[in-house]
Amino acid sequence: MVALPKADIVLRNGPVYLGLKEGYATAVALWAGKVLATGSAAELEPLIGPGTRVIDLAGRMATPGLYEAHLHLLPLGLTMKELDIRPRFVRTLDGLLDMIKAAAAKAKPGEWILARGYDHFELDVKRHPHRTELDRAAPHNPVYIVRACGHLSVANSLALSLAGVDESTPVPPGGAIEQVNGTLTGLMAENGRDPIKKVIPDPTDEELVAAIERAGLYCNQFGITSVMDAAVGMRSQYREVAAYRTAKRTGRLPVRTNMCLLGGHNGIVSQAYADGLVTGAGDAWLSVGPVKIFTDGSAGGRTAAMSEPYLGEPETNGIFCLEDSEMDTLTRDYHAMGYQLAVHAIGDAAIEQTLNAMEKALHDHPDPKRRHRIEHCGFNTKEQIARMVRLGIEPVPQPIFHYDFGDLYLAVLEPERVHPAYPMRDWIAAGLKPAASSDAPVCDANIWPNIYTMLTRKTARGTVIGPDQTLTIDEAICAYTEFGAFVNRCESQRGRLLPGMAADVAIFSRDLSQATPEQLLHETRCDMTILDGKIVFEAEA
Repeated sequence: MVALPKADIVLRNGPVYLGLKEGYATAVALWAGKVLATGSAAELEPLIGPGTRVIDLAGRMATPGLYEAHLHLLPLGLTMKELDIRPRFVRTLDGLLDMIKAAAAKAKPGEWILARGYDHFELDVKRHPHRTELDRAAPHNPVYIVRACGHLSVANSLALSLAGVDESTPVPPGGAIEQVNGTLTGLMAENGRDPIKKVIPDPTDEELVAAIERAGLYCNQFGITSVMDAAVGMRSQYREVAAYRTAKRTGRLPVRTNMCLLGGHNGIVSQAYADGLVTGAGDAWLSVGPVKIFTDGSAGGRTAAMSEPYLGEPETNGIFCLEDSEMDTLTRDYHAMGYQLAVHAIGDAAIEQTLNAMEKALHDHPDPKRRHRIEHCGFNTKEQIARMVRLGIEPVPQPIFHYDFGDLYLAVLEPERVHPAYPMRDWIAAGLKPAASSDAPVCDANIWPNIYTMLTRKTARGTVIGPDQTLTIDEAICAYTEFGAFVNRCESQRGRLLPGMAADVAIFSRDLSQATPEQLLHETRCDMTILDGKIVFEAEA
């Protein structure tokens, strides 16, 4: 029998979640960035040497480091420096405008005021701000505010002027530029926002790296050790790839990152492919993941592409960002180039378009191990789930969408369409591996609302949506660890605490299995995060 080395760290005296099938141990030993052994405290005692740090869990739970399978790490870091107008901070239109006015008072004339996170459903007026209202709040500054979902935005008159957008501007395919009575309201959706995005000043290289670092450190506070940045290139094109490389080289990448490359007409795939950046390239810290394609918008913004119209708006079925032929071509080409795909599709019609395109690509170039993904995959049908199983396509949902937006869904769609949405139980029962994620900055990277909703299917207001889709705590942890690693194609290295796998560990302030969902939501925290065998976050006592 080969003698094991002395451990660098031993965690003992608490439940150690190893994996959904493996269950629990009561101790784990870490060495040289890997899991050395698991078992009981007595079994691991021989691995403790003079240099071993022994951490007494004292009944607290340790899990594999969490895998945030779909967020926007770099944009999250940038928005952490922008004006935060989420409902938790402002719920009235006047209050929102006051925040913009205060920001403009501190800014130089002509300096952009960027804000993110408002939800018109949560505002007292139950509508989007109007261009002219933003004008009055900031008459000398271009203003651009983004709705929580990230698919709708409002710009003031100066911002529209700088972008060259007026009442005669043609609306691009897959986009919207709203006019009422022949006058711009400032509201834009999807591709209709491209002219504005082109004139917003680009962050500097240092600001990009700082954003990666800032957001990564924030993730560490929740036990998150791995992420997929779900659209690298969305803000600053190929410079974002360089920023990630710089962050890694200079020790400023706080989480293992899988870069999902932005595809489509404004994407970076051509340059990435020319540089050899195809799915799988890189290492355990920074790797190339899938290519992102957007097919529709958000359900709350009524831009997710649905087969049936939205409630009370028989003329509105959402927005297709791409024609079927365009979607087929992009999917076929990226698949043939060797890329995994991560397609944004929320409405059932967008999911159908995506499955059609993926099935054609897989028929032309069979690859049962490619493991394409549908991001969000919110309002799918049972037939679509069966088709995903057959084709080997995985859903990557955000259970937190029910917590943050569930009541809004019930305001724009019939209950019979909302209750089966984001069907975690059905997906798992079918053999799929739905990876929990937040889509931050759409929602907060805070893990507790996500876990709470997986356990209860409750919204922030307490409305229960689809109670038959609840998970157990072990399944919820699996969705945040093992399933995240699986959809990012690194399940043999991360997502479970087994000998030889990454020494990425989250330690929580209690035994999660013995707490109520409400205690998890309001009274539980991450006490410590270990990444590559090193402590990268430790909560204050």
